[in-house]
Parts: sequence; C-alpha cells; structure tokens
Amino acid sequence: MSQYEDFTFDQGADQSIKLELVNTDGTKKNLAGFTANAQIRKSYSSSDSDAITFSTQFESPVSTGVLNLTLTNTQTSAMKSGRYVYDVEISSQDSASNTIIERILEGQITVSPSVTRT
Repeated sequence: MSQYEDFTFDQGADQSIKLELVNTDGTKKNLAGFTANAQIRKSYSSSDSDAITFSTQFESPVSTGVLNLTLTNTQTSAMKSGRYVYDVEISSQDSASNTIIERILEGQITVSPSVTRT
C-alpha cells in the first residue's frame, strides 16, 4: 500500500522531492533493476495529454533507495493554481519476466499562484 502525502508547490518555481525508500523491515530498498514513473493531473479522470510528468532519477548507488522527482519552473508555470492529484510508481520484472508495478506514494498537490512574471 502506498504512502499518502500532500504538497504545496509554488507556480513558476523549480520543485524537487527526495524519496528515501525502505523495505518493511526498515532496511534501504535496493532499486537495482527498477524504473520509476510519476505524474500529476488535475483530476483522476484527466486525459493522458493533460498529465504533467515528473523527471525521475535514482541516486547512485541504487542500493541507497533514494528516488528524486523534479519539475522545472517551465512545467510549474504552465500549471494553473489549485489542487491536483499525483502518484509515484516503481516497476521491476520478476523471474518470469512479468512487470510488477508498485505505487509508492500518492496524494494532492496544491499549486500556489505566482505574481512575478519573467
């Protein structure tokens, strides 16, 4: 089951979230062989073309279990102020080459409007 966390982002600013993933026994999750995807949408039913995709990057070494999510200021500038939903998924393949997807984080993001324009 995923964790739930709400965030507030400033419109027009770079944003980053650092996730430190751990196993149920408290050890750091080794992310070797994993990929990550994370998206923001205005609502759960928003079309794929309206999705805003986070840049995802595992810190090296991947055995530390750290995943960084980032949005550029261009991406947040294009977002209207208000509430959005998001989630973060990691995936890997099991020994039978089946893709296993795990939602690790979800919640709401509130975008705070910006006055300054550049």
